[in-house]
Amino acid sequence: MKKRRDLSELRSQRWFASDDMRGFAHRQRTQQMGMRRDEFMGRPVIGIINTWSEMSPCHAHLRDRAEAVKRGVWQAGGYPVEMPALSVGEVMVKPTTMLYRNFLAMECEELLRSHPVDGAVLLGGCDKSTPALLMGAISMDIPAIYCPAGPMSNGQWRGMKTGAGTHTKKYWDELRAGNITQSDWIDLESRMTRSAGTCNTIGTASTMTSIVDAMGLTLPGASSIPATDSGHPRMASACGVRIVEMVWEDLKPSDILDRASFLNGLVAYMALGGSTNAAVHLVAMARRAGVDLSLDDMAAMAGKVPVAVNVFPSGEYLMEDFYFAGGLLALLNKFSHHLDLTRPTVNGQTLGDNIAGADCWNDDVIRGEDNPVVPLSRGKTLEVLRGNLAPNGAVMKSSAASPKFLKHVGPAIVFDSPGVMNTTLDDPDLDITEDTVIVLRNAGPVGAPGMPEWGNLPIPKKLLKQGVRDMVRISDGRMSGTHYGTCILHVSPEAAVGGPLALLETGDLVELDVIAGTINMRVDEAEIVRRRAAWRPAPPLYQRSFAALYQQHVSQADQGCDFDFLSGTAVVPDPAIY
Repeated sequence: MKKRRDLSELRSQRWFASDDMRGFAHRQRTQQMGMRRDEFMGRPVIGIINTWSEMSPCHAHLRDRAEAVKRGVWQAGGYPVEMPALSVGEVMVKPTTMLYRNFLAMECEELLRSHPVDGAVLLGGCDKSTPALLMGAISMDIPAIYCPAGPMSNGQWRGMKTGAGTHTKKYWDELRAGNITQSDWIDLESRMTRSAGTCNTIGTASTMTSIVDAMGLTLPGASSIPATDSGHPRMASACGVRIVEMVWEDLKPSDILDRASFLNGLVAYMALGGSTNAAVHLVAMARRAGVDLSLDDMAAMAGKVPVAVNVFPSGEYLMEDFYFAGGLLALLNKFSHHLDLTRPTVNGQTLGDNIAGADCWNDDVIRGEDNPVVPLSRGKTLEVLRGNLAPNGAVMKSSAASPKFLKHVGPAIVFDSPGVMNTTLDDPDLDITEDTVIVLRNAGPVGAPGMPEWGNLPIPKKLLKQGVRDMVRISDGRMSGTHYGTCILHVSPEAAVGGPLALLETGDLVELDVIAGTINMRVDEAEIVRRRAAWRPAPPLYQRSFAALYQQHVSQADQGCDFDFLSGTAVVPDPAIY
C-alpha cells in the first residue's frame, strides 16, 4: 500500500488553500452554496460524475445512487460534489450512442481536470457510458472508481423468461412472420422491461461492466448486483468510502491497469459470451492506458476460454439469475487459472484476494470449462476475420451463429443505406434465398457516422414465413450485444473511406470460412483494381456540428474508434490558476 499523502499534495488545495484573492473566491463561492467552511476545507474533494437522465431508463436510479455515494464520502471524511455528464443511453439516442462515446470521454476528462477534484466516482452502466467514463478517467489519471448501474430485474411474459433486446428482436421476427398478433406485441411492450437498470441479458452493458470489474476498476463483484437490489445502494455508499481512501493512497488507474489487467478483462469477456462491441471499446481504453491490445489478442483469448455463462443471448437465464448464482466473482474463480491473480484492484487487494472462496450456487447458470454453454469446437465469443473484404479485420460471435453458415459461399445483395435495405428486403418479388449474403455498407464510424448498431440485418419477411431465422450478414457497422445470428461486423477499413466493402456489387460471390478466419469476395483482382479506380467517396453529410468533428478525427473500428487527438498517453497539465 502506498504511503498516505499529506493534505497539501491534493489537487484541490490549489483551489482552496491559498491566501490570495483566487483562493478567497473559491472558498467564498463554495459557501455561497450553503456549505460551512469546515465541511469542505481540509477534505479530499470527490467528484461524482453522474450520467443520470430521464431519457436513459438504464440510469433512471442514478440520482439516488449519487446520494448513496455522497453518504459514503461524508462518512469517510471527504467532500462530495456531484457533476452531471452526458447520458449516452441506448434506444433513445439517435443516430447512435457510439457517436457520443468520445464526447462523454472528453467531458469526463475535462470535468475532472478543470475542477478542484482529487478523486472520482463514475456512475454509468449503459453500453457506451462504461468505456467513455473510463477512457476519460484513465487519461486524467486521478484516483477513480467505477460504480456500475446494474442490470434490470428479470423479465417474464406468459410464463417465459424474456430478456431486453434479445427477445425484442426474437418477437419482432415472429410478428413479421405472422406467428404472434399485434395485441401480443403491445402486451409484451409493457411487460418485458420491469425496472430501472441495464439490459438483463449479457448485452454490451453487462459485458463492459463485468470486464472492468475483472480489470479491478470496480468494487469486487459490483457489476453483478441488480439495479434495484438493496445491495446496490449499499455498494454505491461503499464506493464513496473507498474513493476517499484511494485519494489518500494516491491509487490511480495507472497503478491498476497494465496488459495483464486487460487480459484478465478478456477472460471475463469470453467466459460471459459477451458483446462484439467490447472489441472496439477495449482497444480504445487500452490505448488511453498505453497498453498494446489488439483484435488478435482477443481472438487468442477466445480460443482458450469458452462461453460458460448460461444467460441470454447465448443461454437460458438472465442477469439476476447470474447474480444469485454467485455473479462475476464465482465465474472468475472457476477460470482463475487463466487470470493474473496478482493484479491490484481499487479496493486495495489483489484480484486473487477478491475471488478467493467465491462460491457458485448454481452450476447450470455459471458453468466451467468441463461443461460450457458453447464448447470451443462449436463456437467462440469472438472471431476475427480477414481477407480481401476486411484487410484490417472484421469480427463475429460464432457462438451465436448457425453452424451451417460458418463455412459458406453465396451471392451478395448490397445496400448502401438501411432505409433502402428495409424497404427492399420485404419485396415479395425480391430474388433472395437463405443462401444470399446480405450486405449493408456506409454504416461505419465515418460513413454513418458513429457506427450504429445496424449490423443485425433483418431477414426478409417471405423467408421468415418459410421458417428462416438466420442468414450470413455483413456490415461495417455494429450489432447490439443482446442480438444473435451469423453477422460479420466492424469490417475495416469501412466502405466510406474506400475500404473493399465499397467495391462489392450485388451478385458477387462472398466466401466466409470462420475456421480459416477469412472473409473474401470472389472477384478477380483486375476487376477489383478497376472498381477502385472508379470509386469516389460520398460528399460529407455534415458541414458543421459535433458529427462533422467526429468524421474528421475518428479512427477505424480495429483501432478503437477514438479521436486522434484524445488517444494516447501524452500528459496534459493541470490548469493554471491566477
